[in-house]
Amino acid sequence: MTGRTEEFNFGVPWESLYGYSQALRVHDTVYISGQLSHDEDGNFVGAGDFELQVKTTLANLDTVLAHFGAERSHVVQTTVLVRNLRENFAATARLHSGYFGQHRPTSTVTGVPDLALPEQLVEIGALVRLDAGA
Repeated sequence: MTGRTEEFNFGVPWESLYGYSQALRVHDTVYISGQLSHDEDGNFVGAGDFELQVKTTLANLDTVLAHFGAERSHVVQTTVLVRNLRENFAATARLHSGYFGQHRPTSTVTGVPDLALPEQLVEIGALVRLDAGA
């Protein structure tokens, strides 16, 4: 990418298979695709363990933020997709709140019947403004 546009990828197979970037920076805005629970080799983490999946997903979000020199306080919006939302809402709220602390980005939480991977229970996307927060 040229100029003030930059992309970030983990190098996992589904990026090229689906044809997308994990994140795309355009000037001072970073658009982060839905993150999920995987290790650095692209192996899924936390089958059947909702809390571990959320924590790993948020750790991957931290990796994307760090790539762009951003902090959690730069996140202005999250989109959280959750399977079995009624069952997992309390944990979702607790972990999301704990991740951001006193910072409160806008957020949409949606219950979904299915996600891309069979064992996937959560996906979290974000919108970041590098000229906000911190």
